[in-house]
Amino acid sequence: MSALASALEVVGARWSLLIVERLLDGPQRYGDLHPDLGVPTNILATRLRELEAAGVLARLPLHHNTRAYALTVRGLALRAAIEALSRRAATDG
Repeated sequence: MSALASALEVVGARWSLLIVERLLDGPQRYGDLHPDLGVPTNILATRLRELEAAGVLARLPLHHNTRAYALTVRGLALRAAIEALSRRAATDG
């Protein structure tokens, strides 16, 4: 399997890159991600679990038994690809 195919196994599912993009700004709680993305709750929960299992993000404990999601080094490495895709989309206008 090529490196690109391996990467797409991790972040190629619908909503995954959008979740990573939101987390590039810093850690966010589930309750913040959900309305911002407009993703169905069951899909968001599944993608967060998949991204965590792949080492792209980690859960951080917060106050009052809540958690936030933050990108790991592996997740932060996706910044250049996401920014390139965003620039490309902006020129398609």
